[in-house]
Amino acid sequence: MAAPDWGAGRYESAAEQVQLLPAARAVAESAAIRPGERVLDLGCGTGNAALLAAEYSGQVTGIDPALRLLDVARSRAASEHKKVAFLPGEAAALPVADASADVIVSVFAVIFASDPGAAAREMSRVLAPRGRIVLSAWIPSGTMFEVTSALSGAIRDATGAPAATPFAWHDHDALTSLLAPHGFTVEVARYELAWTAPSAGEFLGQQASNHPLAVAGLSVLERHGQAEQLRARLLAMLEDGNEDPGRFRITSPYVIATAKRDPDEQR
Repeated sequence: MAAPDWGAGRYESAAEQVQLLPAARAVAESAAIRPGERVLDLGCGTGNAALLAAEYSGQVTGIDPALRLLDVARSRAASEHKKVAFLPGEAAALPVADASADVIVSVFAVIFASDPGAAAREMSRVLAPRGRIVLSAWIPSGTMFEVTSALSGAIRDATGAPAATPFAWHDHDALTSLLAPHGFTVEVARYELAWTAPSAGEFLGQQASNHPLAVAGLSVLERHGQAEQLRARLLAMLEDGNEDPGRFRITSPYVIATAKRDPDEQR
């Protein structure tokens, strides 16, 4: 299955930056970054977590495969007068040296790695012996999960693509099985993120115009003449799940996982 094109749409839109910023802040706070620590933001996108990390450390690197989003991140760093290096790269082949990071953060990013095992090996390689990984991952429940699942299912039905079984990045046992061979112990804490808009219809419009997965998915369905039917179905799902009668609000559960390595363990 091809990796998502995160440069599609306008992921840097104000809606995406503002709505995801609380999760980036929660990850940065959980990482407890100390002055002088070298921080790597894996899948940095438009730079939310990297720019927050730069408030604690002057040695921050953001890595992402989407060149256009890296340009956005650089512009944001310049406007905020923060020193961050942004590099193109994939989770399975990070463009940094061994043991060159004390902290790796990843906000809903490494969870899209096509090869979780390769991503784990690379994170282990670039992390210092006493380093830590702090990542956020969606819990597969709630209205937003149902909406994205409906979109993915419609694309599979239209194209005949096989169903994928994603790695359970949110699950303590799955993460332990992935990271323990590299000497990590894992802790997981549950959080919630609120998605808000003036109405369900406006929220759907924002996502359809801006979110890379929605833009790509609806484009496929438009070619098959199924986009409008799906839009109506997704709108009904959002309205049914709305938690605010006066406006629009849904909450998505997620976890922040912290993985620490015993420096005496073999990688």
